Amino acid sequence: TKQAVEALKKLGCGEELQKVIDSKALRAGKGKARSRRYVQRLGPLVIYNEDNGITRAMRNIPGVETAHIDRLNLLRLAPGGAFGRFVIFTESAFKKLSEIYGTLKSGAPLKKGYHLPRAAMDNADLARIINSTEVQSVLRPKMERSTHAMKRNALKNKEFMEELNPGSTERKASLQKASEKGT
Repeated sequence: TKQAVEALKKLGCGEELQKVIDSKALRAGKGKARSRRYVQRLGPLVIYNEDNGITRAMRNIPGVETAHIDRLNLLRLAPGGAFGRFVIFTESAFKKLSEIYGTLKSGAPLKKGYHLPRAAMDNADLARIINSTEVQSVLRPKMERSTHAMKRNALKNKEFMEELNPGSTERKASLQKASEKGT
C-alpha cells in the first residue's frame, strides 16, 4: 500500500488523495444510526488488465477504487451522473481498450457488430458557428416582446380607481363625512 501511495503521488494524485482524506465528514440524517456514519469524496479510479497485486495495494487507500477493464461500470466511471472522474489506466488496460471497442477505422474484435460512434459535427464550436455571418445573415430579426402593464386592483389601489371612476375619492370622502356623528 505504501508503494501504491508513492506511485499515485508520482502520477500527480497527491493533491487529490489529500482532498479525499480531508473530505471525511459525518453523514447528515439517520444514515449515521444505520452503519453509514461517514461520507467522503471519491478519489481516482485505477483500471487494470492484469491484477499484479494492484487491488490489494489500492484497497486500503481512502477514496481509491480499482476496476478490471472487462468489467467497467458506468456508476464507477461517473458517480452521481457527473462526468470527469480522475481515471488511471494501466498500460495493458489501455491497449485492451482498442481490442474491446476497436478504432474508428476498424470494428471491435471482441464486440460483434460494434463500431465506435462518429461525431455528428466536425467542428463542435457551436458558438462560433451560430455567431458566424453566414448563419446570422439568414436568420430573421429578433422579435420584440410586448410589455404589458401589470393588472391593478381598483378596490385596493386608489389612484387606479380614480382613473377608472373620476370623482370616486370625493364621493367617498363626502359619504364618510355624512356618516360621522354631529353632522
